[in-house]
Amino acid sequence: MQQFKVSGMSCGHCSRAVTQAIQALEPTARVEVDLAAGLVRVESSLEAERIEAAIREEGYQVEPA
Repeated sequence: MQQFKVSGMSCGHCSRAVTQAIQALEPTARVEVDLAAGLVRVESSLEAERIEAAIREEGYQVEPA
């Protein structure tokens, strides 16, 4: 499982946007968003760079956690 520190997420819409962006790349990816901690955990075969790019395209800042 990969984990990313994401800033700028504050609500359910943010959580859905990030989840849908990742699942658009890999529909079977398992995505867990922890808004309080600012963390996104992804179980997927995608490379971290592709996941980070998908999150950034939604307007959020990403750092490896």
